[in-house]
Amino acid sequence: MDIVRNPDGTLVVPVQPERRHDAEDADGAPVVGADDEAPPADAPPATRLLHPGEGGYDEALAEWDLQQNPDREPVVSTAAGREEAMSLVHAVATSPDHAVASAVEALDDPEASGEALRHVLVGGVHSVEDFAAEVAKAEGGDPLPTHQTTKIIGEVLAELDE
Repeated sequence: MDIVRNPDGTLVVPVQPERRHDAEDADGAPVVGADDEAPPADAPPATRLLHPGEGGYDEALAEWDLQQNPDREPVVSTAAGREEAMSLVHAVATSPDHAVASAVEALDDPEASGEALRHVLVGGVHSVEDFAAEVAKAEGGDPLPTHQTTKIIGEVLAELDE
């Protein structure tokens, strides 16, 4: 099952069901491998809804982005792409109407900006925190909360992939 990104930025991710070990030997110790219950073949896969800022969200968003184009080369961030990505995130965050589409249309190099944002996601939570601090330093103001930065990155990547 693939990860699904909802319009509100939440992600529906597949979850591995827990295995149960019900059998015990004469001493009361569990018997490994006995009666391991697998989910029925016709059972729907278990899922979990992740919100921006929740544990595992950044990693799931990076995986979702990779699913959109599995043949994509490894992510490479350039200085120019990162600068434009920082301006883009700041513009979306400070826009009264949260105008992602118009901010993306104004990019000089959408591909480089997208690669820079993907590079941030691949780095995980600390990378997103550092990026938010860089945006605040470059553009002024306080750093965005990590979950807000991640949500904006997801919205921008979704817009770039359309």
